[in-house]
Amino acid sequence: MADCKAGEPDVATQQWFLRDRKLDVEEAEEKLTRMMEWRRDFMPAPLTDADVAEEAATGKAFLHSHTDVNGRPVIVVRAARHITGARPLDESKRLCAYLLEKGIASMPEGTETLLGIFDLRGFGHRNADFGFVRFLVDVFFLYYPKRLGQVLMLDAPWGFAPGWEVVKPWLKKYAALVRFVSREELRKEFFTPETCPEEFK
Repeated sequence: MADCKAGEPDVATQQWFLRDRKLDVEEAEEKLTRMMEWRRDFMPAPLTDADVAEEAATGKAFLHSHTDVNGRPVIVVRAARHITGARPLDESKRLCAYLLEKGIASMPEGTETLLGIFDLRGFGHRNADFGFVRFLVDVFFLYYPKRLGQVLMLDAPWGFAPGWEVVKPWLKKYAALVRFVSREELRKEFFTPETCPEEFK
């Protein structure tokens, strides 16, 4: 979607939304129009490193330098580094969109989805930003449909459960993409020793 700017969407994006809506032209057009309006308002020009530099410096999220064993680009989110209200919410949204655009652009040929890893070590009440979670739901339902192949919730603390019960219904069928894993499971099932993110080794 890197070529999908404020004007007309590129052919690949049109085809993707048609596939998402099971070739229903009217539904695909409606959803695609909504996505294009969002892009026009939120990022009329492609996001650059400079646009997200301050937010990226927090270390709260990054695109891993290796794909997983299935060839999917990997976005890692360190949930404990996102403090609700500490920075403007739009900055977090921009970083999210930037990483998705960068991840999609880096997909090897034949790969169509991303792997998301939410590192929940140290997660607490101050990190539970339901406004941002709502944005993420819209991102994966409306703006980047079917781009997330799987979400791994890593080492979730017991206090995470109540929040998850609130969020899970928002995800509807996408909740099936979520799996709670340990670091050992992540290392063994999703990476080789050479490609695993350093913090999970």
